[in-house]
Amino acid sequence: MSEPIRNKNLVLPTAPTPQNTPSNNAPISSHAKEPGITTISEEDLDRAAAVSMFAQNPRLVSMIEGKLGSLVGRSSGYIESLPAPVRRRVAGLKGVQREHAKLEAEFQEEVLQLEKKYFAKFTPLYEKRAKIVNGDAEPTEEEVKAGETEGEEKEAAEKAASFEGKKDENTENMVGIPEFWLSAMKNQGSIAEMITDRDEAALKNLTDVRMEYLDRPGFRLIFEFAENGFFNNKTISKTYFYQEESGYGGDFIYDHAEGDKIDWKAGKDLTVRIESKKQRNKNTKQTRVVKKTVPTESFFNFFSPPKAPSDDNDVEATSDIEERLELDYQLGEDIKEKLIPRAIDWFTGEALQYEELDEDLNEDDFEDEDDEEEDDMSEDRDDEEDSEDEDDNSKPKQETAECKQS
Repeated sequence: MSEPIRNKNLVLPTAPTPQNTPSNNAPISSHAKEPGITTISEEDLDRAAAVSMFAQNPRLVSMIEGKLGSLVGRSSGYIESLPAPVRRRVAGLKGVQREHAKLEAEFQEEVLQLEKKYFAKFTPLYEKRAKIVNGDAEPTEEEVKAGETEGEEKEAAEKAASFEGKKDENTENMVGIPEFWLSAMKNQGSIAEMITDRDEAALKNLTDVRMEYLDRPGFRLIFEFAENGFFNNKTISKTYFYQEESGYGGDFIYDHAEGDKIDWKAGKDLTVRIESKKQRNKNTKQTRVVKKTVPTESFFNFFSPPKAPSDDNDVEATSDIEERLELDYQLGEDIKEKLIPRAIDWFTGEALQYEELDEDLNEDDFEDEDDEEEDDMSEDRDDEEDSEDEDDNSKPKQETAECKQS
């Protein structure tokens, strides 16, 4: 299923006019070219001392970054300095661009409606998959033949024959496809990274993963569970919301996510762990054990998405939260666009072939020009070293000859 909402950046870039302030803040350690006039006294400033000064004054760094950020998109005066007829043409082009933006917004909306239309056609297939996975239905002979190649059919028959005499009561009474969703999720890289060993016992009870579109821009992921010993929820959902207004180019802009509260059974919360610490009384010398609940890694943290930063002055905390927001959003997209549409391919591992192919195309098929330059430089260095070795070998001979002459 193709992606209905594209280019969902958390921050919308601003297109600068000619000679505007750059949209990227200049880093403090920028390797800008120093002034070439030797009489400028600032050249004598010790770089190490300057770096140390900024390191010891994070508020100063924050203030400078805030000042630079306020300059983004501000006119440099170039447009205003143009002759009136030229400024009029510039204004006219802006009017043309606005018409283009309206068409882009219409295009994105129509794409979304088209994908909703086909999602409605996909839904019966997802429902049939859920019935087969959970043992409520069996696939038809036509479906089985369509899913097996000639080689797979022969291999399956041979394996079935080898296990014919080894059937026991457990295999005879096996219903559906056990641990289907857990196995599929563990094969999908970004999801697998979130699953801990403690999570697996709960995720074995996952019976279906599905999604639905919202009436407003956005979507909801729904995880359905069988009765289990960890929580009382039958379903746990997470909803991704987009801004009502489209962004530059007509794209929908991601806003925030909300997750259901999990009704954990007593002592079964997988998102926390108990730490025990011994304490000794200074007067009585008696000891006691203090237990404290602390957060821990778990897949179920997925349903408690990070909140957008409220204090822009804390640069480090803001950067960390923005990174977590981006990762959280990407994980939702992977579940929506990869796991749900092709769950059987993740269960069998076949989808991994395509993931590896994408990685190869992104990395191995391209070479950095710098690497080639480094190779050339290394060859030059080798040549220089060879010539130096030859010179070194010739020097003792000269010295020997000089000694003989003395």
